[in-house]
Amino acid sequence: MPTQLHTFHCEIKKSGEPSTGRVTKVFCHGSVVSQTANELKEIVKPLIVDGGRIILDFKDVSYVDSLGLGTLVGLKVSAINQGYCTLEFEHLSQRIQDLLRITNLVELFKT
Repeated sequence: MPTQLHTFHCEIKKSGEPSTGRVTKVFCHGSVVSQTANELKEIVKPLIVDGGRIILDFKDVSYVDSLGLGTLVGLKVSAINQGYCTLEFEHLSQRIQDLLRITNLVELFKT
């Protein structure tokens, strides 16, 4: 990927109640790379602690590097370890799906 300034931001939309099933959708935009991965972690970690269903929408994510992938794995493992939270991913690009397949992480990211 050409050298460029990587940007990243998210919008969060919450629905439902704890008693009926809370759903939090995080719309991600930009690149999840070494310069931005920590920002994603800081946004999602508190949501995991709150529990419920969390969906990361990657429709507008253009690139994920190895540190970004490590961040996604760490968040998924945190959600699994919490036990009362599910972390799902939507609209992963073909490139990200290929990266998951190459690194044998496809099963971890299945809902």
